Amino acid sequence: MTARWLQAITTFGFVGRLRPAPGTWGTAAGLALLWAVERFAGFGPLVAATAVITALGFWAVARELRDRPGEDPSEIVIDEVAGIGVALIFPAAGFWLRDMSMVWPGPVAAFLFFRLFDIWKPWLVGHADRRGDAAGVMLDDLWAGLFAGICTVIAAGLWHGVIR
Repeated sequence: MTARWLQAITTFGFVGRLRPAPGTWGTAAGLALLWAVERFAGFGPLVAATAVITALGFWAVARELRDRPGEDPSEIVIDEVAGIGVALIFPAAGFWLRDMSMVWPGPVAAFLFFRLFDIWKPWLVGHADRRGDAAGVMLDDLWAGLFAGICTVIAAGLWHGVIR
């Protein structure tokens, strides 16, 4: 029973079993869920949901991988969900400062930037990915989410004419 729960958590309700590109499917599912949380419940619940998913992800991935050190199975996508949550926090925070809801280009830009950094793995993202442990599985996507969030705010600022 516990193994089934761990698989459900790490695969984000078995979204990680979708082919091709389970990481992209996990990111898309996380985007839909967390965008809805922010849109209908607000900024605070988005931050709280991202924190819970991240903490649950660290725990579940560590348990799931304890017998498989050095692996990052493609079906584990809870890290992508946590990463897109981090990426969405930035435009959500930036938009409430301007009294706007998180609408285009925020969520789409966050998704595209997140996938770019998650695949490209620059600097700290790649360093975390090379750790080869459960923390590395989670941290590479959290770093990718941080970079994506910053780039999303810059892109949204350019889009809305706040940055010139």
